[in-house]
Amino acid sequence: MNDTALQSFLLIGGCLSLIGLGISGLMLSRAHVDNERRSKRITELLEPHVRTAQVELSAFSLADDGNPRDWGASLGKIFGFHEERAELYPVHWSIVVMVTFLLGLAAHYAADSMFGSLSWLLLPTVWIGVSRTFFNQIETKRRDILLSQFPDALAMIVRSIRVGVPVIDAIRNVSLSSPPPTAGEFANLVEQISLGTPLDEAITELANRTGLAEYRFFATSISLQTQTGGTLSETLENLADVIRKRAALKARGYALTAEARTSSMILALLPFIIGGMLYVINPSYIMLLFTDPTGKTFFSSAVISLTLGVLMIRAIIKKVLP
Repeated sequence: MNDTALQSFLLIGGCLSLIGLGISGLMLSRAHVDNERRSKRITELLEPHVRTAQVELSAFSLADDGNPRDWGASLGKIFGFHEERAELYPVHWSIVVMVTFLLGLAAHYAADSMFGSLSWLLLPTVWIGVSRTFFNQIETKRRDILLSQFPDALAMIVRSIRVGVPVIDAIRNVSLSSPPPTAGEFANLVEQISLGTPLDEAITELANRTGLAEYRFFATSISLQTQTGGTLSETLENLADVIRKRAALKARGYALTAEARTSSMILALLPFIIGGMLYVINPSYIMLLFTDPTGKTFFSSAVISLTLGVLMIRAIIKKVLP
């Protein structure tokens, strides 16, 4: 293959990658617009029923405290960790950042002979990417556990309220009877209330700390009940029922996308399996990808294309899940 055909091949691959990224961006932008429209609709529905100050809390977005971010928060935003949740991580965040830096450095030296100066791009990519993946996996696992335990916690609060127990005592019962991590979160909530923090503010802080929309619905219900009155037990019971239905719908979505997720895994592993087989059969043939300049170009293009393809498949699957 001459240089002109190779350049055309790389140009077409780059155009296809840009088109895929553009489609992903449009999908994310549309989801953001839908969330804003939903939040605006909820505000319009609740405004006629609010007798005092309007509740400044959205169940679809985190509250902004208005304070400027310090350097630690900015650094955490890049690497994916949160200083206020440092106690949730199994090791200190600085150790994770240091280990991922060494991994990025090792990836750079491993690819230096093949990519040359371009291998320096692997250092920040691996450093930031692996760090964010590590912290996101920990927080995602914790959020999934909190969400699975939340309907039972709401049911416990509903039963307590219906027999005449005050809301604060019902929350205290959840902190004593629920499994971790729900028990720890509600124990912190009870401690804040005991120190004089108003109930609605303490629950709002709990919702922002967990990062779950269901907890923000809970905070919104408590805030509305303290300002306008109403039957709190029925609202919380309906919320628990909605959460259970959403969990069942998400499980069904994972079942329906099992084939696509398996196909993406097989497609991602297939080049490595075929490459290993070729190396066993004819090592000199496969080593041209690592020694010949044209082979290096093909190999780097294949790695970039495979990475973008896997990321796009994962983004599409994640988008269609509820």
